[in-house]
Amino acid sequence: MEQIITKLLQEFEQGKMSRRELVRNLALTATAAAAVTSLPAAEAEEPALKAVGIHHISYQVKDYAKSRDFYSSVFGMKVSEDTGKQCYLSFGDNLITVRNGSAGTPLIDHIAFAIDPWNTGAALAELKRRGLNPQAEASGEGLELRDPDGYRLQLVAKR
Repeated sequence: MEQIITKLLQEFEQGKMSRRELVRNLALTATAAAAVTSLPAAEAEEPALKAVGIHHISYQVKDYAKSRDFYSSVFGMKVSEDTGKQCYLSFGDNLITVRNGSAGTPLIDHIAFAIDPWNTGAALAELKRRGLNPQAEASGEGLELRDPDGYRLQLVAKR
């Protein structure tokens, strides 16, 4: 905060802003600082789950074959489980799922986090306890939930 005020004063002294702009910026800075200090502190409890990596990223694309060929030829990703509508692209310990999308615009439809240690029942109970709305996947192997911005997250065991 002190650095922000110092910078504002320097800009005023150098003629880069008017007195009115200085007062407005100082008021905004003070308001922002007050808002931040009035926020409740994050709970000091253990995290619900331990993410140890990204398990995979799922892309919906216009033409999965073009995307498959691009990633495999440009980046040397290994193609597997190609169904004619989707495939997996692996590199190192990472995986991308590329599939034809239902919407016309390509998008990343979800990110899957690798959790270790993984226990579906315990993870489900803990996420519910925290007021989240996790859903078990049909396969029974993982969970899905939404982050605060609505992004779809998948939680699965570490490979």
